[in-house]
Amino acid sequence: MKLLQINTTLISSATGNIAYQIGQLSVANGDESYIAFSGRYPKNKKIINSIRVGSILDFYWHALITRVFDRHGFGSIRATKKLIKKIDVIKPDIVHIHNIHGYYLNIEVLFSYLAASQIPVVWTLHDCWSLTGHCDHFEYVGCNKWQTACHTCPQKTLYPASLMVDNSQANYVNKNRLFNSIDNLTLVPVSNWLNSNLKKSFLKKHPSKVIHNGVDLEVFKPSSKNVLVKNFSLNKKFILLGVASIWTEKKGFNDFIKLSKGLDDNFVIFLVGVSQKMKKKLPKNIISINRTSNKRELANIYSSADLYLNLTFEDSYPTTNLESIACGTPVITYKTGGSIESVGQDAGFIVNQGDIDSLVEIIQAVRSGILPMISSDDLRSIAIKKFDKNINFEKYIYLYRDILEVL
Repeated sequence: MKLLQINTTLISSATGNIAYQIGQLSVANGDESYIAFSGRYPKNKKIINSIRVGSILDFYWHALITRVFDRHGFGSIRATKKLIKKIDVIKPDIVHIHNIHGYYLNIEVLFSYLAASQIPVVWTLHDCWSLTGHCDHFEYVGCNKWQTACHTCPQKTLYPASLMVDNSQANYVNKNRLFNSIDNLTLVPVSNWLNSNLKKSFLKKHPSKVIHNGVDLEVFKPSSKNVLVKNFSLNKKFILLGVASIWTEKKGFNDFIKLSKGLDDNFVIFLVGVSQKMKKKLPKNIISINRTSNKRELANIYSSADLYLNLTFEDSYPTTNLESIACGTPVITYKTGGSIESVGQDAGFIVNQGDIDSLVEIIQAVRSGILPMISSDDLRSIAIKKFDKNINFEKYIYLYRDILEVL
């Protein structure tokens, strides 16, 4: 079997890692694996059969027409045509799409080709962009226009930002037409929450199968190295951890600041991924570092914390929850999207969005022992059972086989 995956990034993000790991499993099963990714990023010579789509200049041009005309997904015509020529040479048995937003693909060109070629397509939905006329998530603003017809987008100036035209209505119509033009399309939402919304969208006619994400349990595991105590002199402090690739209000940045005001000197908040500009806004009881690309370093940070806090207001199935649990650190998450699916009652606590008082109450109760601390061993057992990338991503290999056997 020849597998071609398409995703914005390659390794340098959660979705990029997922695509790469699925490719590795495919090769381990005796198949050929190819991955196409945005030319915004350099090619990794260690990864064979990787295909850059477009160039950095193409990325900026696509971003420009998005900023002005709200035409995200309708630039990069030449780059997409070049990709199609490579697909014709590869002749894949399965095309597996991940994120196709990110200023590097033309969906008109790509989906017209896929519909005509009749190559079976698997599409993993990591967010909600495929369902809307503009945004990649709608929970934060409580918008349900995507269920009928997008227009007058309340998030026009947010990713993929348009600073002038609102083209959400036309985008919605065109996405509906293009995405439904493929007969042999199987959708894979990464959470039950996303699957339930999928059934309310214009993609509801296609078969869907939930496959939860997994993580590398050889990397994300409990560590005896208490790097936060050692490197930041946090001895005897109850450490609350937050991790994000980009911190925004939606990710809970402001709520961490609000939380810090309700905690005494026994507690400290440690945030990973904070830019130099945002560091200036933090109070003294919040320590921050820039984003780390070293996974083992991140695993040591998870292991050093007493609680991991995910205060996001929108997410489909955050990988950081899985990483924290795999490292033996319980999670407190807002009742957001698919975030609660990885936590439940066994691996942490769930709080209503923005309920800082309840958040403080739970944190203090855990520290005092009123609420029992979930053991690292129990959390590790949960991770082995539910979050092993090899087990979860193997489900894609079975899905490919099932699709091809039917044809």
